[in-house]
Amino acid sequence: MPSQPRTFFIKTFGCQANKSDSERIAGDYLSRGYTEVLDWRSASEVVVNTCSVRQRAEDRVKGFLRNLEKYYLEHSPKPKVILTGCMTHYSQTKLYELLPQIDEILPINEVGFNQTALRKDQYHAWVPISSGCNSFCTFCIVPYSRGREQSRPLKDILQEVNQLASQGYQEITLLGQNVNSYGLEKAGIGYRKLLMSRSSFSLNDIPTNESQYFHPQETPPFVKLLQEISRIPRIKKIKFMTSNPWDFWDELIEEIANNPKIDRYIHLPIQSGSDRILKLMNRGYTTADYKKLVTKLKTRIPDLVLGTDIIVGFPSETKADFEQTLSLAKQIDWHIAFVAQYSPRPGTASHRLYQDDVSPQEKKRRWTILDDLINKKHLHERPLIN
Repeated sequence: MPSQPRTFFIKTFGCQANKSDSERIAGDYLSRGYTEVLDWRSASEVVVNTCSVRQRAEDRVKGFLRNLEKYYLEHSPKPKVILTGCMTHYSQTKLYELLPQIDEILPINEVGFNQTALRKDQYHAWVPISSGCNSFCTFCIVPYSRGREQSRPLKDILQEVNQLASQGYQEITLLGQNVNSYGLEKAGIGYRKLLMSRSSFSLNDIPTNESQYFHPQETPPFVKLLQEISRIPRIKKIKFMTSNPWDFWDELIEEIANNPKIDRYIHLPIQSGSDRILKLMNRGYTTADYKKLVTKLKTRIPDLVLGTDIIVGFPSETKADFEQTLSLAKQIDWHIAFVAQYSPRPGTASHRLYQDDVSPQEKKRRWTILDDLINKKHLHERPLIN
């Protein structure tokens, strides 16, 4: 009996980081002699790259696996099913219990850069510059699913971008949970006093995440990275996402203002317009801090296009808290907002500490109001997010 062809199919849920990971997983499969297929029904191995940012995302994963299971009750041979992505924050025992359809778990941190990624777009490429996160927002599962922040070596990123340029790519998007902190995860609290010596900084300007500090006489590593990539002639446009408001340094603003290769769309999550809620989220800044930063950006970058993330219905969010978010939205006038209804994620601090006490109906109502206010207003001006 002939052996089954070595084929693979990847089902990707979630954000740009997951899409980039799937490209690299596909490249690894190709290097091992597999062929990609467009239908999971004809694959010998099915990889499910999961998202865990909200319950709805996990439900979609479960739905896909149930459909796969139902199909193979009547058809054979059943493929090997491999789970990866952000749902791997659960223990292996829990995952096999939750998802009995899977055969193997691939920890997301094991998705490496040893093989060339399989990219479908021939013009634009995702380029991860770091993995994991050190921020520990109370609602976020990323530090538990992807681990602490780790930056890729500068030479490795430049080698990849140079290779992409030689292949005809003209546009790249640099990816990280917080690209601003690229290269700074090893900086220590000792940098606090040095940072204070910068003439443009005051105590109130210092971010709360003390792992992000750099020497006051140095250019932030992320700015250095942008400068180095900009020197590659064939690269015409550089995008990046996402940034945290607490360490969007003045040097970065100046680099964007003076570098025509850097895209004018900046994604700057606020999450809430209520300082009380921001504190419960452990975001590390206030709405005043955010508005101050936006003023700097708009002053130096007149053609700025600003996007954001907002969570409605966070535990204990009152109507007054939500009204503060609406007020801020009217002041900032974001061009696009990814509005999410709060969903408690097992393993996060907010799941352990706070009661999910805003009703689903009220979350939906608040979501609709914000979506109408921001996204429908700027529907025809919305930037293209690859």
